Amino acid sequence: MKLKQLCLTGLAVTLLNFFAVAQTTNIITVKADKPYAEIQPTMWGVFFEDINLGADGGIYAELVKNRSFEFSKPLMGWKVEQNFFNEAAVTVLNRQGQNLANPRFARVTVNNSIAGTLSITNEGFRGMGIKKDLRYDFSVMYRQQTGNLKLHVEIIAGKNKILASGIVTTETTGETWKKQRISITANDTAQKAKMKIWFEGSGVIDMDMISLFPEDTWKKRPGGMRADMIQLLADMKPGFMRFPGGCIVEGFDLSERYKWKNTIGPIEERQLIINRWNYEFAHRPTPDYFQTFGLGFFEYFQLAEDIGASPLPILNCGMACQFNSAELVPLDQIDSYVQDAVDLIEFANGDANSKWGKVRADMGHPDPFNLKMLGIGNENWGPQYIERLQIFQKAIKEKYPNIKLVTSSGTDPNGERFDFLNGELRKMKVDIIDEHFYRRPEWFFENASRYDNYDRNGAKIFAGEYAGQSDKTVSVENKNNVRTAIAEAAFLTGLERNADVVVMASYAPLFAHVDGWQWTPDLIWVDNLRSAGTVNYQVQKLFATNKGTNAVPILFNNKILSGQDGLYASAVTDKNSKEIIIKIVNSSAAEKTTSYIIEGYKKLAPQATVAVLTGGAEEINTVNNPFNVMPVVSSTAVKGKKVDVVLKPFSFTVIKVGIK
Repeated sequence: MKLKQLCLTGLAVTLLNFFAVAQTTNIITVKADKPYAEIQPTMWGVFFEDINLGADGGIYAELVKNRSFEFSKPLMGWKVEQNFFNEAAVTVLNRQGQNLANPRFARVTVNNSIAGTLSITNEGFRGMGIKKDLRYDFSVMYRQQTGNLKLHVEIIAGKNKILASGIVTTETTGETWKKQRISITANDTAQKAKMKIWFEGSGVIDMDMISLFPEDTWKKRPGGMRADMIQLLADMKPGFMRFPGGCIVEGFDLSERYKWKNTIGPIEERQLIINRWNYEFAHRPTPDYFQTFGLGFFEYFQLAEDIGASPLPILNCGMACQFNSAELVPLDQIDSYVQDAVDLIEFANGDANSKWGKVRADMGHPDPFNLKMLGIGNENWGPQYIERLQIFQKAIKEKYPNIKLVTSSGTDPNGERFDFLNGELRKMKVDIIDEHFYRRPEWFFENASRYDNYDRNGAKIFAGEYAGQSDKTVSVENKNNVRTAIAEAAFLTGLERNADVVVMASYAPLFAHVDGWQWTPDLIWVDNLRSAGTVNYQVQKLFATNKGTNAVPILFNNKILSGQDGLYASAVTDKNSKEIIIKIVNSSAAEKTTSYIIEGYKKLAPQATVAVLTGGAEEINTVNNPFNVMPVVSSTAVKGKKVDVVLKPFSFTVIKVGIK
């Protein structure tokens, strides 16, 4: 009997100990009246690169691929069909001596043509996404010396289901090029339609810049951006937008580098080049990946303005991609590169009477774009970069001393390359150093305190490219899952906690097409009709839309909370909304009971808002299931100066408390 009692007593003690452990509360203190750093308006932003069909076939809403026949294979994307054999029916001619930017055009020779005689069909970018009852605007530049022709324009789904159709009646123009437009409305929806033009009549017609745009572009701008993709950016309320990349700034070699002056002015005068992601990965070949520059620097600046983001253009520094050709422009020939940077500042900020300010004004934007920062080089490294950067820095600062320069720390956040660059850049007293992090989730957890001991008075930091790699960098198996998103959230608490050092951060890459990607993971995935923010997107959005104005201490056992008991946290106040905002990550598989003691204010709002992002470690959002993992918002009572919240496993929680 005594033995039985002893056993029962031991079991009771064990159970009591278990529940005592299970119910342990983590007491966290927020010193809300002790702001120590301003949160910069640029703190959370977006980094756009034309990778994964990000521009053509992505945010640039043009549906016709190779619209001006400038691809390396001039008829790539087009299919010629005829019920007779005539190799001269459709040819591509080159007027290079007359038009270096857009030398090619198609010549179509028609003889008593009717339906089924001769047609050309464009496949679009992995098909064309067509929406029922939406208007589509077709245009073509043509030159017709003789004949009487009609162009029958059809949008087709499947083999021959006509979704929309219209007729362009041409006229004899002699040697003059003319632009003709029609609008047609779709009677059904299709994920992968095509556009067919068949010819009626007889004659010879030259055709160029064959285009099809949906009506519902962003802000309904003709020839504009794909609205659903841009809306996802606008919803983030980004503080900055970096463009146009990325590795495409460098090019495989310098002949393929990004030249901003070739991307402005009339669309038909912008010079297409191959995209450096066209052939980069043998496992994801993309031979039809080019840059038409319908989305050029003017459109980038305009887009940044539209979404309330500060523009951050990146320019080539005289170095091609060091992973590829590593070609360098000699130092005694770098003046044109430097002049491009100086001219860009005038294009963005100059008045309408200046040379480049007038170009901007003539494009429809007389007011300046208010450029405040400029990136010199992308992921470049070594003494070659430093000696070129010094020339840029001297020239730009002499003429525009208030422009902040963003500089490269290379490809990795540590190692000999990084150490060399970090040391040299700080000797140069640069404004901002761009650090990149493509690492596994473990790295992000381990480095949440990376900036705790950085120099508070030296160069500021731009966490310019980060992404948790569920497998490994450049792996096709990488997934945008909850595990990587939570790891990133933990790391971002460290950035926010060090807002006196870190002034900008952005995930990369930004967009990816489900049928046309080269790199994964990516923040937003799309197909021809739909777009979906990943779990990682939701993390970035929660930070960006709860930015606050001042960082304040958040402590656990009087220490910075960065990994203790699997928790990572930061806190800010917002002097505009009069709120205290706590961001906390639970990286463990167990629930955590937490209690937040908010010091510094006599009276708080009676209810706190709690947004929780959580899910199974491997869960993802997709275009088929875009809302699988989303923040769930609720409220909880504020008891005096205390807020109690139970943190879900693998979760990121944002707690907002009003200040009375």
